[in-house]
Amino acid sequence: MFIAAEGVEHNPILPLWQELVVGTISFALLCFVLLKFVLPRMEAMYQARVDAIEGGLKRAEAAQAEANQLLEQYRTQLAEVRNEAARIRDDARADAEGIRQDILAKAREESDRIIAAGKEQLAAERATIARELRTEVGTIAVELASKIVGESLADEARRKGTVDRFLSSLESAGAR
Repeated sequence: MFIAAEGVEHNPILPLWQELVVGTISFALLCFVLLKFVLPRMEAMYQARVDAIEGGLKRAEAAQAEANQLLEQYRTQLAEVRNEAARIRDDARADAEGIRQDILAKAREESDRIIAAGKEQLAAERATIARELRTEVGTIAVELASKIVGESLADEARRKGTVDRFLSSLESAGAR
């Protein structure tokens, strides 16, 4: 048991008044120091942390909004580029078709010109061959007629008249 300084025994459940005074003063001093120095610093650190986090969130939201805006711009530009590429491709196809039609028309014209030139040349050669054949056939006919008739058909005018008559009779026989 505890003995008090005056000789009265002290109850262990009740604290001594001196301990209460020292404890109260110590607690008040601790509260004063905490409230005056520690709590304001903790509050400032807490506020700085909150500001940093909120600022970071705001910056992140702003960056996200800017990224979304840029993405939309890129998508718009990509769509425009695709439309432009399709237009250029269609224009190129149309130009190619026009060039193709021009080339085909020129080829047809050239083909028609070559055919016409060939026909003209063929007609000229036919006329030349017909002239040569008339001359040869005339010569052969005159010789044959000379042998048959027994007289000389050397006279040019007589020979020409005979040849023309013979050829005319051949043409009329060929026409029938």
